[in-house]
Amino acid sequence: MNKNIKLAIWSALVTLVLIALPSIIHYAPQLVGKSFTDQEDFTYRMEQEYDNLSATVLNPVDLKKTEKELTVSLDEITEYRQRYGTLSEQLDNIQQQYAERIADAKLEENETVLLALVKERNTKLGDIQQNFESDSYVEDKIRSEKAKALARQIKETENNRQTNIPIAYDLVNVETGERFTRGDVEVTALFQQEFTEATGYFKANSAVYDNGYSDYSMEQGSMYTDDDVEGISNPPQYFEGTIIIPSDATILGAMAKENDQFIRGKYMVYGLWVLGVLALVALFTVMKFQKEWILQSRLATTYSRWKLDVKVVLLLLTAFILTLYIESAIFNIFNQFRYVSLGTISNMAVSFLLIGVLFTALLAFQAVHLFRLYREPERLMKDWRDSYTVQFAQDSRDTFSNRTVGVQLSLLLIIFFLAGLGLAGVFMQPVLIVVYAFCVLFVALPALFLFVKKTAYLNRILAATNDMAAGHLTQAIPVKGKSQLAKHAANLNNLREGVRVSINEQAKSERLKTELITNVSHDLRTPLTSIITYTDLLKDETLSAEERAKYVGILDQKSQRLKTLIEDLFEVSKMASGNLEMVKQRVDLNQLIQQALAEHAEQFTEQDLHVRTTLPEEPVFAMVDGQKWWRVLDNLFINILKYSLPGTRVYVNLQQVGSTARIVLKNVARYELGDTTDELFERFKRGDASRQTEGSGLGLAIAQSIVELHGGRMEVEVDGDLFKVTIDVVSG
Repeated sequence: MNKNIKLAIWSALVTLVLIALPSIIHYAPQLVGKSFTDQEDFTYRMEQEYDNLSATVLNPVDLKKTEKELTVSLDEITEYRQRYGTLSEQLDNIQQQYAERIADAKLEENETVLLALVKERNTKLGDIQQNFESDSYVEDKIRSEKAKALARQIKETENNRQTNIPIAYDLVNVETGERFTRGDVEVTALFQQEFTEATGYFKANSAVYDNGYSDYSMEQGSMYTDDDVEGISNPPQYFEGTIIIPSDATILGAMAKENDQFIRGKYMVYGLWVLGVLALVALFTVMKFQKEWILQSRLATTYSRWKLDVKVVLLLLTAFILTLYIESAIFNIFNQFRYVSLGTISNMAVSFLLIGVLFTALLAFQAVHLFRLYREPERLMKDWRDSYTVQFAQDSRDTFSNRTVGVQLSLLLIIFFLAGLGLAGVFMQPVLIVVYAFCVLFVALPALFLFVKKTAYLNRILAATNDMAAGHLTQAIPVKGKSQLAKHAANLNNLREGVRVSINEQAKSERLKTELITNVSHDLRTPLTSIITYTDLLKDETLSAEERAKYVGILDQKSQRLKTLIEDLFEVSKMASGNLEMVKQRVDLNQLIQQALAEHAEQFTEQDLHVRTTLPEEPVFAMVDGQKWWRVLDNLFINILKYSLPGTRVYVNLQQVGSTARIVLKNVARYELGDTTDELFERFKRGDASRQTEGSGLGLAIAQSIVELHGGRMEVEVDGDLFKVTIDVVSG
């Protein structure tokens, strides 16, 4: 058998089970062991029959008696009299109504019509005049109108007593003893109800009529409403006796047809229940569901390409439609079976096939595919990311993020305005609730969420801005997303960082300026003082040649130191201003390092420093100014000689790292360096804070400037007492 046919049969069985089994719960209490007279509809109709019997036979309103009891209040008289204005206004109105017609009759010299019109006008004028002169006259007119209206209502009540329930009764008024009978209550009864003191008397309420105030007076054109009057009715009367429906009512007459319809419908529902049970058994035996019916269908490939949210929406829509159909079928199946005909059978079959079977098959098809997808979390997440919902959310976010704040607020206001209009439309047309709910869920609520989120973010930005304005520059503003607010937050962070760096640099510059003046003064004054002192000593003519030579040597040493200091100052000044001239050429850094080491070899030995080199065998070339690069190495080796701990090792390393030549120098410091390496590059900064070593304090600063002028990079690292310098420069 074809898998599509199998799926259709399975869907038909499932639909049959979904209709039949729940209908057992719904119909069993009112059908099993019940007859036509046990139904709620019959009970309701009997209550109407009792009401009609009470109002028209057992406790009717006596029209003649009631007419004498009709009352007219002073307010009713006043309202009737002044309904169309004052006396003068009403008389003038009647005069105007007849003036033209009387004038025409005079022109036509029609004496008969003229006399009739004048008489009719005078009658109405007299009637109006009497209305304002006599209360009793108006009272009689109102009472007459009420009596006519009451008579009409009683007549309508009697006409409405017609019914297709052929009841028979024998009832006796418990107070007056008056007896009312109809038919024979001793025959076999289809329905019978006894009214006794023990079971409860039959309470006959009379009909309640308005006080005749719904009448329309042709003479005055008056209209009275039910709200203006009190009801007219008799006190309730109580009866004992019997009311029956003869059993032959189910054989002849309209009730016989209704009883036959009930019996037919009941047994057809029983048959439906049997079919439902058989269908359930078949579903667990010969027609077990197989996933291959769906997975191997031609629609599976097409369906797999659909977006995840489209699949979910279609699944929910299919389930919703199927649920509505099942619910409707359950609640209507009994009536359809009662009034079964060729037309109803064909309609039931068409709806069963097109809605029940088709939507059951669709629901199974979609559920199987989504269940398979649920068992593959990675694919599920991928499909979710590719869904229209996620894309819409991203597009909505981008729509707001890539617009100015003014445009975003305008869009939000438009959305909220339309949401308000939609709510008003739902109140006027409730059928629009589905469309409105969809718009609220997928447009208004996301817009509200974005509005609240952006408002909160804006408030955080404003609070952070206030902190910045107060001088608190430590807390950065969080940057979230790519919106204009996020860009503004990033700009504020850049501004904050710039201000903070500027303040730190300004403080550092002030500190360096103070240290520069102090250090320059100290470093210049020390050799200058020695020169002045020894110059004064040389003026002594009693000095021996040996002492004079000694003093001259000291003067030469101090002069050379002063010269070196001044030259370093000039060189640093040139480097800072960019006026330093360089002659670049291809230099072998390997050979240059070896020459510098050889130059200071004797000093390393004197300082008890053991140099360990790791140099490549082949040359390492770089385009540098050889003289300036020699100055870099010389300053670094002098720095090592001055500040290394005697008896330790000094490591010199050169290596080729890609297109970069890297020089690494490491030594153990004699003095405690601290944690801040940036200060070692500051001018006049020495490793010994007491400034007891020789030198200008500009060695590292000059070396770093030269390296940077060559496009290289020089870094200093301190790990405890280990001092490490790394220089990178482009090789070639």
